Amino acid sequence: MSDESGKIPAEPARRTPGHEQVTERLGRSVAHIDLEAEIELLRGEATYHRVGRNGKTLVKRPDFRVVLTALRGGTRVAEHVAPGPLTVQAVRGRIRMHVPGGEVELGPGHLLALERNERHDVEALEDSVFLLTIAWPEGG
Repeated sequence: MSDESGKIPAEPARRTPGHEQVTERLGRSVAHIDLEAEIELLRGEATYHRVGRNGKTLVKRPDFRVVLTALRGGTRVAEHVAPGPLTVQAVRGRIRMHVPGGEVELGPGHLLALERNERHDVEALEDSVFLLTIAWPEGG
């Protein structure tokens, strides 16, 4: 499964008959995900073009989730809270988050961390993609 260098290449994202994206699963505890391929799939789907937003849970474990979200410029995710601490990492474009105490703009390479139950929203200032990681509460 690895190449000559010992690295495990990501399997290209693709659609299964049930319309689920597939990434390479390396045993029960490891998944190697090609973010660029996943982004292109999200941005190519009708949902993204119809509502300006599309997302996919890339990793779902009992104690955390990793969600890739694509937003068209001008799209807003309404104010909400998460049940656990979270991080938002901008991958493409620019987003603005309204958080307790003000607002924060994130561009590629920027990361924001919030405690659980902190109210926040997300606004795409341009076509954008971000990774959301949520630490899931025990028993959640």
